[in-house]
Amino acid sequence: MRRAARAFRMAVGPRWPAVADAVPWTFAGLLRPALLTLLALLSPPVVAHEMTMAEMELRETSPGEFLYMWSATNEKRPSTDDLIPRWPDGCTADANVVHCGAHGLRGAFSVDGVGKRYSAALVKVHWLDGQSHVYTLTPGQPRVQLYGAAEDRRSMGEIASAYTVLGIEHILTGFDHLLFVFGLLFLVGFQRKLFWTITAFTVAHSLTLASAALGLLTLRSPPVEATIALSIVLVAGEALHRRMTLARRYPALLAFLFGRVHGLGFAGALQEIGLPHSYLPTALLTFNVGVEIGQVATVATAWLIWIVIRRWAWVERLRTPALYGIGSMAAYWSWLRVVAIFG
Repeated sequence: MRRAARAFRMAVGPRWPAVADAVPWTFAGLLRPALLTLLALLSPPVVAHEMTMAEMELRETSPGEFLYMWSATNEKRPSTDDLIPRWPDGCTADANVVHCGAHGLRGAFSVDGVGKRYSAALVKVHWLDGQSHVYTLTPGQPRVQLYGAAEDRRSMGEIASAYTVLGIEHILTGFDHLLFVFGLLFLVGFQRKLFWTITAFTVAHSLTLASAALGLLTLRSPPVEATIALSIVLVAGEALHRRMTLARRYPALLAFLFGRVHGLGFAGALQEIGLPHSYLPTALLTFNVGVEIGQVATVATAWLIWIVIRRWAWVERLRTPALYGIGSMAAYWSWLRVVAIFG
């Protein structure tokens, strides 16, 4: 361990003599990827070469029946060789005809192969009532939501219910966000300070989610995802020792700072789902409410489990292996996501 700390001091230079002692040695080598990630957040995207764009015309010929075709391009190979439409559940395709029945063209629609030979796919849908809508699919937004008409005709209540459920599903299936919350639980413990820490995390990612969803703040996804993983590494490392560091004195500040980044992760998921223009504030608010419901449910479940098992002495010995497990998983994600930034 001393040898690893000495090597780390040589790597960071003489100006930071105490850095290696303040950070657990297992995670010390991850500070360089953190710096690279922060630099990448500010760097412009690199475009390797210009790519072409594919276009699809989708026309409703009778209720629930659609005829589609790819527009001609300058490429020698047709678009169908590289692009495969994935129709919403309940729709089946037969040659160039799509059968959706009484349910209509509703649900998630995507096109496999976007980002390879074609940089984007433009899908223009002509509905039976004469209206039309153009959807753009890119590698960053590979799917869109269709609602059986040119506009989303769901009521405010339907949108509120749907986006609340989507928020709950996102937090409960977003393992990186859950690991960050677990790291905060290990760092703070079940005491009054935990309330302010979780509240700071909630306020931070709510502000960022709203800003990103409204187009006021945009950042590339790979650096954001890498920084989220590195935030888990940092929290796990701080929870491993008992020294009164800045993170232990002010965990709410730590949660707020990294909550801003996690909010960008939530916004990325919301961008894939899509936001209805008619009830944008409702969808944004209820999605965030759903995220909070899932987060509170996670903390409450962890607290109930702790109430049951804390009486056994051997439970405390599981703390260190659990934190190393969280940190190792996050470190693995960090390296993959940092590589993705430059790949």
